[in-house]
Parts: sequence; structure tokens; C-alpha cells
Amino acid sequence: MKTSQHSPAISVEDLRMRYGAKDVLAGVTLDVERGQRIAVLGPNGAGKSTMIEILEGFRRPSAGRVRVLDADPLDAPSVWRSRIGIVLQAWRDHGTWRVRELLELVAASHDAARPGVALPVGEMLRSVGLEDLADRRLATLSGGQRRRVDVAAALIGRPELVFLDEPTTGFDPEIRAAFHELIRALTPETTVLWATHDLHEAEAMCDRIVILARGSVEADGSPEELRDRFASGTTVRWRADGGLHTEHVSDPAPVLARLSARGVDLSGLEVRRASLEDAYLAIVAGSEAVDGAPELASTEKETRP
Repeated sequence: MKTSQHSPAISVEDLRMRYGAKDVLAGVTLDVERGQRIAVLGPNGAGKSTMIEILEGFRRPSAGRVRVLDADPLDAPSVWRSRIGIVLQAWRDHGTWRVRELLELVAASHDAARPGVALPVGEMLRSVGLEDLADRRLATLSGGQRRRVDVAAALIGRPELVFLDEPTTGFDPEIRAAFHELIRALTPETTVLWATHDLHEAEAMCDRIVILARGSVEADGSPEELRDRFASGTTVRWRADGGLHTEHVSDPAPVLARLSARGVDLSGLEVRRASLEDAYLAIVAGSEAVDGAPELASTEKETRP
């Protein structure tokens, strides 16, 4: 299968998905360059999971053009699927399988399509902290342990493109940090598309943020660009004269100088720069104000076959 390293890893044009009378995706256009780490954020029902399912080839769109690694996901050959890694929100499989057996099966499928590409199973088990659980049956694992198996299955084939749909759900802080290091260790050429509700994770792990609301792209840029565009400024809070005072300013230095000159105790003063969360809330609120209706409940499926 011929591919071009100069073409986008993902190219979407006027993507639409309709369920009955509701447009879950309403004309999404998006290019993701190879090697980018991109987070897709949005409220429930925004279309995140539906869009990812279409990109993965699990769902047929109502309209629009989709190219992923230079192929249409719906009719791409098996070698194409071996080039992508997927961490699903949930996965249906046989609970009687052992962890090692599942990873050996996944590795063999990758090697059949691209000989020698799969990482050694033992190395993958160590990378996600599953060495001691290698012979456990899947049905006996906790939610967090099962998520680690999902991550290992997604990455064992050294994919060119990784889809992460809420990948760290159920992770404790230590395992979450280890997973982040695993993603950072991917080659610079690996493209990562990350759907999450965790804004801090998105900001730390991704160089580009796309915010979906009501099926449309409402904002697209780096975390810094979105903060500057939608939530610029700094909030200064302090206590004085028995009350809590707040000022929103572009530069906090004059406020601090004024308070110091007045002899205000600055030990409890808080200076907070606008965050990605502030920008996200402003973007989503603006979308709802334009739409003029409350947010619709999600119709997106959480489990794929």
C-alpha cells in the first residue's frame, strides 16, 4: 500500500453524521500532520467518540471525505489496520484469555501484516507494569489493570497512528505517569489523537487542541493560543478589610505594587493566569449561547465490536 510521508496522517473534509433528526457531526474539516500529538476535547454529545469511530473505520459517516494514512478507513486492507493502534473506551473480548495470550495474539496479527514489527511481549508487559499479571485471566483484572492491557495491545505493533479514547480512565497516579512516559517515548513520527475530558492531561501531553461542540470544530490551536484567544489575562485575589477582593487584569504587577504600598498583607494573595480550562469553558459557553438550547444528551456509543 503506497503512502506519502508528506500527506496528513488524518484528513477530514465536511464530515457529517446524523442520527435521526440530530446532527452529531455537522461538517467537521480537519487535517492532522504526521507526528502531531492532538487532543480532541468537548462536552458529552459533542461528537468526539463518533468522529474517532469513523476515523478508525468502525462507523460509516453520513457524508464527507475521510482519509487516514492515505486510505479510506472503511475499505482499507489489513496491512493498513496493522499501522494504527487503538485504545478503546471499552473492549469486548474473551474474559478467559490470559494477559500474555492476548498480547501474543495481537503481536502475531501485526507480524503477519508487517513481519518483525511487533515489540516483544515481555518488553510490552514491563512497559505497562503488567509483568506480575501476565498469567492472569482478563476477567479477573481490575478496571485500571484492564486499561493497561488495552494500552499494551494498542502499542505493541509500533503503530504510525494511535487513537486514544479516554485512555487513562481508572489509572492511579503512578500508572498514569508511567503511561504518559510511554506515550512520550513513541517515535517523533508517531501521530497521536487523544480524546479526553482531562484538560490538564491534554495540555501536558498534546501540542494541539481541537474543541468540538455540537458537532462542529469551535476552536483549534496550541494550548497557549487557545488561552490567549479565549481566556487571556490574570486573576488576582486577596483578603483585606474583612473581605475577599478579585481583579482580572492583563498585568498583575501594578496591582501587587498598589497593594504593597497600602500595606496589605500579601501572604494569602493568589495570582492565577488564565488556564486551558478557562478557555475551554468560554468556548463551550459561547457555542451554547449561539445555539440557544441546552446541551443534548450523548448518543455516542462507548463500546465497539
